[in-house]
Amino acid sequence: MEKADSPQPVSGQSSSELLIVGGGIMGLWAAVHAERRGIRTLIADAGRLGEGASGGLLGALMPHMPDRWSEKKQFQFDALVSLEAEITALEAETGLSSGYNRSGRLIPLPKPHLKKIARGHFEDAEQHWRVGERRFHWHVLDRPPVNGWIEASAGESGFVHDTLAARVAPRLLIAALIAFLRRAKHVRILEHATVAGPDPDRGTTEVNGETITFSHCIVAAGHRSFPLLQELTPGLKQPLGQPVKGQAALLKADIDPALPTIFLDGLYVIAHEGGHVAIGSTSENRFDDPSSTDAQLDVLIEAARGIVPTLRDAPVVERWAGLRPKAIDRDPMIGRHPDHWRLIALTGGFKVSFGLAHRLAEAAICIAGDTDCGFLLPESFAISSHIATASR
Repeated sequence: MEKADSPQPVSGQSSSELLIVGGGIMGLWAAVHAERRGIRTLIADAGRLGEGASGGLLGALMPHMPDRWSEKKQFQFDALVSLEAEITALEAETGLSSGYNRSGRLIPLPKPHLKKIARGHFEDAEQHWRVGERRFHWHVLDRPPVNGWIEASAGESGFVHDTLAARVAPRLLIAALIAFLRRAKHVRILEHATVAGPDPDRGTTEVNGETITFSHCIVAAGHRSFPLLQELTPGLKQPLGQPVKGQAALLKADIDPALPTIFLDGLYVIAHEGGHVAIGSTSENRFDDPSSTDAQLDVLIEAARGIVPTLRDAPVVERWAGLRPKAIDRDPMIGRHPDHWRLIALTGGFKVSFGLAHRLAEAAICIAGDTDCGFLLPESFAISSHIATASR
């Protein structure tokens, strides 16, 4: 990975082939891929690893609609399918569960025209939701496929049941990734680390007062990535991205953890192990307090209670709020900075990060090492595409 012109440390400095700024779901997966390739890596987080937006409650792994197929939808499909093997390997290596389950998804259809649209998507899924001999389906049903989970009245015109969607327990997955890295041979972890704006051309930065030299730097600091990248990209007319607040809740209920996720008008109801159900989430572009919950979450909880009988009297055991990174074009932002070849962006994602992070992180590591990953990133994901939008 190192090149002939890689910066060489002097007395009082330490060096790393790869510096990863940010220890959320993106940065952690990047460090895992770096460890597997034997890359000497420093991962630095401003707080504790995984405590930001990645430490939430939902963990929904939802596919795009199967119609109007595109390279972006193909990439997401491949990522959602490949995540299963990645998690199986991670759980085997750490002995920890990530709370993963391909439990599927239920989408109530409250209006007749929605059922007509859904039936059209059935053929789209049969054509595109396949890999080898494996098939995933988009069933259009008159009634829910399971009894006692969702009120039949929630879907007056029927239900979609897709078998591709899955879920993970975010904190369990984060814990498994951290456990893997704490035993890694090539990865050094720094928490509560203040990274002073890296100089990507010289390949140096200050981390808690220590000078670090690096061959490549992956910026994976969630919404905090945007101002850092903005500073290194003069002349932009718009911000490269922004934080979006999300609120969610965890309820205690006697439920089967294999039940499909319910999705209705932005409301997620997700069954997890341990008798827990996660409910969320808001998408707030404007907010006063990033860490507080309010009446917007109450509305979601009441909506969930209204369509899921089991939750009518279920106690709320946790309320959560956090900030997710939304790039200017909404898609993930990844790739080598066009003006600074050592600098690689790995952020954005906003609603799809948990389903794509493992593959986006692998791509970032391949970019740093100038190696072929065997798959292509959608053009709209490239940081150069986001910069072009912000320049207009």
